[in-house]
Amino acid sequence: MLKIFHTADWHLGQSFCGFDRDFEHARFLEWLLEQLQRHRPDALLLSGDVFDSINPSAVSQKRFYNFLARSHEALPELQMVITAGNHDAAARLEAPAGLLDTLNITVVGTVKRDDSGAIDTERFLVPLRNAQGIIAGIVLAVPFLRPADVPLVPDAVDPYLDGIRELYRRVFEAALRMRSGESADAALIGMGHCHLSGGSESPDSERRLVVGGAEALAVDVFDPQLTYVALGHLHRAQSFDQGRVRYSGSPIPLSFAETGYHHQILQVTLEGKERAIVDRIEVPRSTPLIRIPPGQSGPLEDLIPHLKSLDLDVSVPPEQHPFLEVRVLEDGPDPNRRARIEQTLGDQPVRLASIKVQHAAVDQTGADENDQSGTASLSDVRPMDIFLSAWQEKYENDPGPDVIEALREILIQESCS
Repeated sequence: MLKIFHTADWHLGQSFCGFDRDFEHARFLEWLLEQLQRHRPDALLLSGDVFDSINPSAVSQKRFYNFLARSHEALPELQMVITAGNHDAAARLEAPAGLLDTLNITVVGTVKRDDSGAIDTERFLVPLRNAQGIIAGIVLAVPFLRPADVPLVPDAVDPYLDGIRELYRRVFEAALRMRSGESADAALIGMGHCHLSGGSESPDSERRLVVGGAEALAVDVFDPQLTYVALGHLHRAQSFDQGRVRYSGSPIPLSFAETGYHHQILQVTLEGKERAIVDRIEVPRSTPLIRIPPGQSGPLEDLIPHLKSLDLDVSVPPEQHPFLEVRVLEDGPDPNRRARIEQTLGDQPVRLASIKVQHAAVDQTGADENDQSGTASLSDVRPMDIFLSAWQEKYENDPGPDVIEALREILIQESCS
C-alpha cells in the first residue's frame, strides 16, 4: 500500500487586486503540515504553479522553503515530488535541487536533452517507497511543457499537442522499463500541469497556455495503465476517466470566480497497481470572499442597502478582513461610483477589491445566475490571446516570459479597477 497527498496551484505570492495573500497562504501551509502529521502519507505530490509569478517575492520563497524544511523535520521519511507549472520559472524552481535531494524532495521543472538532442526521460521518474521501504509507486513527474520542450513528431497534425502526447508516451515506456525489475508491483502515478479537454476553467485566474485555448489535451494522453494521475492548472477540483485522472484544485480562491469552490487536497491510497482510493480533505477558508450581488449585476442604488447591511465581525485582524467585489449594472459612466461605494461601506471591516461594471445595453437574456465568469460584455475575448496573436504575427515567435508577466500584471490591475 502507498498513501500520497495530491495538491497543486498554490500561487504563493499572488497579489489579489493589489492585496497581499501571504496570511492566507501561511494559514494553508500550517494546516497542510498538520494534515501531513495527522495522516502521515508516504509522499506529497505538488503538480505545478508553486508560485504565482516567474519572479516570486522573497517573502513567498521564504514561505515555501520554510514549509519544505519544517515538513522534513516533522516527517523525515516523507517524500515530496514537485513539478513546475506555467506560472513558475522552471529553472529557478530546480536550482536548489541538490540541496532538496538531501531532504527527500525531488523537483522537476525543465526538459533536459543530451548532446544529440534526445530527451532524458529517466529524469522524470521518481520511485516512491512505502512505510516498509518497498518501492510501491513510480511517479512520472512531467512539468508544464512549452512548445520548445516537446519532441518533433513527423507529419504531426498539431506539432505542440502531438509532441506532448509523444513525450508522455516515452516517459510511460521508461516507467514500464523501471517497473520491470524489482518494482514489478509498483503503481504508476502520472503528474502533469496542463488543460484537459472538457475541463472547467476559472475565469480571471487561470492563464491561457496557448492562443485560443488550442492547448487542451484529450484524457487518453494518459495511458490507462497509470493507476492515478495528479494534475494541476485548473483551479476547480474535478475528475476524469471515472476518477482516475484528477485536478486537486487550488487551496485558496484565486479570483472572485472561485468564491463558491470547495478547496481541497486529495489523499490517494494505492492498493497495488490496480486500485486507487481517493478521499477529499477540505481546506478551511481563512478569509472570506464576498460578491454583491451574488448573482447577476444590479443597479448601484439597489446594492446600497446590501452594502449597508453587511454583518461582519469587527474583531478580526485587518489581514483577515473579507475581500469584496461589487457587481454594478449601469446605463452610462459614473465617475463617483467608487466614492459612493466606499462612503457606504464606511469603517466596515472589509477590503473593496473589485468593482465589476456591466452596461445595461448588454443583453443578459439567457444568462445563468450561477455563472461566475465575470460581467464584461466582451468576456469571450481575452486580451492575452489578442496580444500573443499580434506578437506572433509581427515577430514570428513567442514573447519571453518577462513580457507575458508584465502584461499579465497590467491585466490583473485593470480587472480589479
